[in-house]
Amino acid sequence: MTFCQEKITGLRRIAAATLIATSMLAPWSSRAGDMGYAVIPTVIIYPGDTISPADLQEVEVTNPNLAGDYAKSIDQVRGLISKKTLLPGRTISMSALREPFTVTRGANIRLVFSIGAMTISAAGTPLEDGFIGQLIRVRNMDSGVIVSGTVLADGTVHVAAK
Repeated sequence: MTFCQEKITGLRRIAAATLIATSMLAPWSSRAGDMGYAVIPTVIIYPGDTISPADLQEVEVTNPNLAGDYAKSIDQVRGLISKKTLLPGRTISMSALREPFTVTRGANIRLVFSIGAMTISAAGTPLEDGFIGQLIRVRNMDSGVIVSGTVLADGTVHVAAK
């Protein structure tokens, strides 16, 4: 065999090996593109911090074993509050986030009590943080009496009748 024939035979072997490797990897590469995206922090986010899009990055998921309730888009986590430390380069579990509180402990709020057409309103202060629809304890600022009420979207608390 001449040098030229050996070179051609070697190139054919390389081309065949490349073709085989490419055909074997093709199913994996197409699956990786179908897995979507995950959101990762670019900085450390501490418990209680509000999630800011400036601190996040969307990356393509390439690990076929990645499962769970991880965030898939920045819009999905924008404005939420971290419940635990989130590390750069790690996916963000949705269970590690919460909605911001509608009312916070110690703030000045309005208490509302309604029966029929009659509505009574008073100043109050929550004794605990609360979300919309949550039943919390509130102190009436005028009387000092502690009552329970439901947090409304506007930040008022609707007092429950006893």
